[in-house]
Amino acid sequence: MTSSFILSVVTFTYGAAAILYWATWVFKRPVFGRAATWISLLAVAGNTVGILLRWLESHRMGIGHVPLSNLYESLIFFAWITMVVYLVTERQYKVKSLGAFTASLAFLAMAYASLSPDVNDRIQPLIPALKSNWLTAHVVTCFLGYAAFAAAFGLGAMYLLKTRKGKVPGPIMSRLPEPVVIDELLYQNILLGFLFLSAGIITGAVWANTAWGHYWSWDPKETWSLVTWLVYAGLIHARMVRGWHGRATAIFSILGFLCVLFTWFGVNLLAGLHSYAT
Repeated sequence: MTSSFILSVVTFTYGAAAILYWATWVFKRPVFGRAATWISLLAVAGNTVGILLRWLESHRMGIGHVPLSNLYESLIFFAWITMVVYLVTERQYKVKSLGAFTASLAFLAMAYASLSPDVNDRIQPLIPALKSNWLTAHVVTCFLGYAAFAAAFGLGAMYLLKTRKGKVPGPIMSRLPEPVVIDELLYQNILLGFLFLSAGIITGAVWANTAWGHYWSWDPKETWSLVTWLVYAGLIHARMVRGWHGRATAIFSILGFLCVLFTWFGVNLLAGLHSYAT
């Protein structure tokens, strides 16, 4: 299919962008940074075309639906939305070093989707439970949250690298933003991710009631979504009430993203209402 070929090319475009962002950070060459941004924009444009073509191809097959229904489609959408969120952040805050992490995550997601034999890239009919307008609302809000948490993960790693105890920052680490800037941007992304994850859980509950007649069933993915929500809720509470800043926030942003990954991938190994997500 044309969309699969385009998305395969996009995979390597994200890889090139990631390499250039790492080169920008290590060598501090503005030309690398400009090239990384333009290649990222090209990759996002190609990703957009691939998603739209896949949508069109499903209509031509007579089973038209938004391409958000299985693991392959969620991976390509995650790569797309993560880079969109990052590029908006880059434009507003000029933190190109974050691109080294986010572009790498986008590349890994696309590589897994395009190259792994365990991921089925065929367009298939929706099962009855997925034939709902709530599908788009639920998946888009959840993955907007995941994208913001991915950015927070990268910022958390940057903060820990910048503030390593007992070590004087070398020339590479000194090129990262000041810790107070990283910390504030990290918290803003956590708030954004928490808002969209909350919306995703709510839309998922409404969708579940429409499809199965109940809002909550303690399905493994539902349960781990709640665990992830509680981790970030606890972090926000600790920040507001206990004044958590710095390393504690950075560490929890990384742990929280590990919960996101388990919610997304790990629970697919367990039987449940979301087993079709593979």
